[in-house]
Amino acid sequence: MRSGDDHAFRLIVEKYRTELFRVIYAILRDQKDAEDATQEVFIKIYHSLSTFENQGLKTWMTRIAVNHAIDSRRKRERRREEMTEQLAFQAAVSAKDHVEAEVMLTEKQRLVREKLDQLPGSYREVVYDFYIAEKSYQQMADEQQVQVKTIETKLYRARQWMKKHWKEEEF
Repeated sequence: MRSGDDHAFRLIVEKYRTELFRVIYAILRDQKDAEDATQEVFIKIYHSLSTFENQGLKTWMTRIAVNHAIDSRRKRERRREEMTEQLAFQAAVSAKDHVEAEVMLTEKQRLVREKLDQLPGSYREVVYDFYIAEKSYQQMADEQQVQVKTIETKLYRARQWMKKHWKEEEF
């Protein structure tokens, strides 16, 4: 096998594949990961044949398998920790953004209420109903017992008043 006989190496793989898989599986506790690691171990063994000193082939291969499985488990746990940290960071950033957005929304709502109080009484109700309460023209007309056209006119005049008296930067 050390002289490059691929058939001899194939026989070693067939003979020890199940045993090395069990050792690796005992450490990783995941079948797919253990299967992948077993293949990687045999590649390592093949490339490390020059360092083998003809003493205890099975022990030597098992040691390589155990070390590889431990390294694989550490990498997997590190990835899991990194993912957990990343998710925690994203949640914290999201929560911070949420709090900021909520504060900004509250401030904007306060400013809008303050501005609504500045509107003349006849416009205040129609603007509030349409923009804040999100009522339709028809709903407002029914409540005020007027024509829909009257509501449209009031809203138009209210918008004109706002354009004339308010600056866009104030919002």
